[in-house]
Amino acid sequence: MSLQSSRSDKILVVDDSPDNVFLIKTILEEEGYTVSTAENGISALAELQASPCDLVLLDLMMPGMDGYEVTRRVRGEMKLPQYIPILLITAHDAPNVAQGLDLGADDFIRKPVTVDELLARVRSLLRLKHSMDERDEIARQREDFVSRLTHDLRTPLVAADRMLALFQQGALGDLSPQMQEVITIMARSNINLLSMVNTLLEVYRFEAGRKTLAFQPVNLTQLLDEVVGELTPLAQEKRLVINRDFGDVSTTNQVMGDRLELHRLFTNLIGNAIKFTTSGEINIRLKTLIFASSVNNYINIEIADTGPGIPPAEQSTLFERFRQGSHKISGSGLGLYLSRRIVEAHQGKILVNSELGKGSVFIVSLPAMTTVSPPEYTN
Repeated sequence: MSLQSSRSDKILVVDDSPDNVFLIKTILEEEGYTVSTAENGISALAELQASPCDLVLLDLMMPGMDGYEVTRRVRGEMKLPQYIPILLITAHDAPNVAQGLDLGADDFIRKPVTVDELLARVRSLLRLKHSMDERDEIARQREDFVSRLTHDLRTPLVAADRMLALFQQGALGDLSPQMQEVITIMARSNINLLSMVNTLLEVYRFEAGRKTLAFQPVNLTQLLDEVVGELTPLAQEKRLVINRDFGDVSTTNQVMGDRLELHRLFTNLIGNAIKFTTSGEINIRLKTLIFASSVNNYINIEIADTGPGIPPAEQSTLFERFRQGSHKISGSGLGLYLSRRIVEAHQGKILVNSELGKGSVFIVSLPAMTTVSPPEYTN
């Protein structure tokens, strides 16, 4: 059963001809539909913005703003909460209807309309609408379930992490060497699981539209020094060297961003470089890019490793959701996807250059603070 079958579908009829509007409205209301009308494109957009409907019947040829422009704006500029099908109404001598379909309309009907054909096309597009609404609702429920489950999983994991820390500190009594080894393995596994849960929770916050970033000036030099300091013990365990090249020390290297999210981003990228590199070094470089033809300058943050490299076939999908690499220690496939979402929320870009056997370079480009106004991001 359709999610909307318990109420009357609302249809917006847009036509500059009062006779056409009266005819179509009468036909639809006799079938039980709720009908609202607009006499031109501007009124139609205002009506949709104020009260979204389930279907739009749109005349192509109207003075001022025609049906093509209305379709383009509905599909391109308007941020409607749900998808609304558009049925174009055109005269026999109207220009190419294909243009309207290319702009995002779903179907068309020619004047003079017949009752049977009009109702058949309306029912067809409403079935499409209901199907898409049901799909979106199922997706929202799934995301909400995963978000709630992930959030609930954090509580016992955090508690376990604290108890294991007490064991390691000897607060609950002395442990034999064998028990110390077991507790260390358990603590490491628990930390890895907690990290995965936190990443999953952040991914679903972005995707469910519940992520709000707090933008402020962020000094990338200081931030990267902080991240490197936190990750240096992991590099030392593998005898890896982390080199930093931040350019001119007088350069502020500032961006407008959410410091916590940028910290998460670079912790993930540098942590991955350490994780996948068995010998050699990690190089972190800062470069300011100045474009003569653009008002915006960018700061590139390059994180290069001497690891095994990434196969070309995997590079194109590396930043997609749940895309795991072929490496034997690849993770959940969410870390780089989350990194991409964070970068894009900062109006930046992320890409990778990699060659098998020669390592990888992850490049993050962020707008320099001196040339960009603070963005607003509430997903």
